[in-house]
Amino acid sequence: MGIFSRMTDIINSNLSALLDRAEDPKKMIRLIIQEMEETLVEVRSSSARIIADKKTALRKFEQLQAHAQEWEDKAALALEKDREDLARAALQEQANLSEEALHMCAELDAADEHLAHLSEEVSQLQAKLNDAKAKQKTLMVREKTVHERMRVKQQTQRSALDKAFSKFELYERRMDNLEGQLESMDLGQESDLASQIDALQEDERISDALVKLKAKRQAASLANTNQA
Repeated sequence: MGIFSRMTDIINSNLSALLDRAEDPKKMIRLIIQEMEETLVEVRSSSARIIADKKTALRKFEQLQAHAQEWEDKAALALEKDREDLARAALQEQANLSEEALHMCAELDAADEHLAHLSEEVSQLQAKLNDAKAKQKTLMVREKTVHERMRVKQQTQRSALDKAFSKFELYERRMDNLEGQLESMDLGQESDLASQIDALQEDERISDALVKLKAKRQAASLANTNQA
């Protein structure tokens, strides 16, 4: 079971119900606290990695933006030298870098969303851990009563836990199947025809960019003439 599914199970669990069904409540609460503490350590380690990846992605995003601007400047220079072919090529590079920057921006947004969700779940898990530790302090007083109640429920406890664990595994398997179906739907989507159409659309965008750049230069030239 993955770290995040395990964390969700802990957050959604009813500690009092678990202790009521446990053969050894003291051992159960100790194991629960240990599981929560280990899960918190793992989640915080995962958060640290996500934050580090986000910093790396942010640097790459800024680099892509800077390089895109450099290619636009090169396109302007090429037009000044009457090299429209070079200007078009430079604008193509600028468009490619801008598109890559957009993808990187989407990754940054996803990382922010993931971290926010993770932070919320960590807070809930920390509250659960505090609750478990509070129950551990009062467990000695309740131990005898809980032990007597568990004698009656001993036969059903194991099957209930096995059923719960089986259900968790079934849910995970269903999720794997759904994810597999979703990923398989993406296979073979790109075709030669689609690629050709995309190329036409890209060429049209480059042409539009070239027209805008020419207009900007003409406006600048006209402004210089008027000032003169």
